[in-house]
Amino acid sequence: MQTEKVVKHIVNWLKDYATNAKVNGFVVGVSGGIDSAVTSTLCAQTGLKVLCVEMPIHQAASHVSRAQEHIAQLQKRFPNVEAIKTDLTPVFEEFKTEISLDGNQATVDMALANTRARLRMTTLYYHAGLLGLLVAGTGNKVEDFGVGFYTKYGDGGVDLSPIADLLKSEVYKIGGFLKVPDSIMNAAPSDGLFGDTRSDEDQIGASYPELEWAMQMKDEGKTESDLSGRELEVFKIFKRYNTNNLHKMNPIPVCDIPKDLL
Repeated sequence: MQTEKVVKHIVNWLKDYATNAKVNGFVVGVSGGIDSAVTSTLCAQTGLKVLCVEMPIHQAASHVSRAQEHIAQLQKRFPNVEAIKTDLTPVFEEFKTEISLDGNQATVDMALANTRARLRMTTLYYHAGLLGLLVAGTGNKVEDFGVGFYTKYGDGGVDLSPIADLLKSEVYKIGGFLKVPDSIMNAAPSDGLFGDTRSDEDQIGASYPELEWAMQMKDEGKTESDLSGRELEVFKIFKRYNTNNLHKMNPIPVCDIPKDLL
């Protein structure tokens, strides 16, 4: 990958899109992870207004400290970057008092995790509407088009996706080039939706390098009969997520009404 040229291409794309949309810049939810760090830095390089928003909900201390470190570094480097913290923990807790928490605990926990992501999306769009900004998505290619590892209408609810054509390994390469803090570069990827330090690999059962490999195998037309051992296990994990999450990755289905009925 020609990292410097890719960075320039994304920055120019972001700037052109915002200019054509007649908006002032971008708002980015900063989580302390590599994807949001790279996305916010790319947005900052446009020279347009960038609002970085911290939105903790019972967040692990390590996630909070990394997010704050990144925002402080970004503001030192770019005068067009502003930051705000919106503690959504009280909102989340109040929401829980108004709904039923009965049922299978794992199902309830997942529904609440997705609720966190949707509260954050709502917050980003509030600031975007207030300041005339676009919500910049932070999803990478593996998450957005491989395993669908994001929340529908949560972190999947954005105006544009600057890094969605980049594999996770490529995001890390750009992160190094953009001088993203080492604490973020070295941290295990995590969606931070459960209030603890569990990683994406803990949830999925495979690492991002493994998922990238499986994604490539699928594109090359490989089948389970071609594989064995850990490779077969990873390929099955990838295929399960890819199949189960197609409802996120495909356009919303529309019921077409036959013309003779209209």
